[in-house]
Amino acid sequence: METLNNNTVNIIEHLTSESFKAKVFDYTSKSDWKYKGNLPCLIDFYADWCKPCRSISQMLEELAGEYKGKLYIYKVDTEQEIELAALFRVQSIPSLLFVPIADQPKMALGALPRETFVKAFKEVLKVE
Repeated sequence: METLNNNTVNIIEHLTSESFKAKVFDYTSKSDWKYKGNLPCLIDFYADWCKPCRSISQMLEELAGEYKGKLYIYKVDTEQEIELAALFRVQSIPSLLFVPIADQPKMALGALPRETFVKAFKEVLKVE
């Protein structure tokens, strides 16, 4: 976790390939998708240099706070986690993976507006 303003805890977790395998899906030992989490999640594949990625970053922080206890929001740095980016065939960023508890994940591309996130949380992740 990161500290913001010296006292606010960042509730979005940055995943490495190891933490991804522990919390989301162990792609090295399984071939059929089976999400490991106890709450649905959104995974933001991003890069620090990406302006659209930065443009949705604050909104994702706000959504993480609003939906705390209902879903997880994770970030994957595609510059650092090349294996994960390749696994999900990320070719443009931001790429956003919506992962429901018991269904297949759905990928969305681009800096989505807030309303689209809220709609996807409801329709794909079954979270309100």
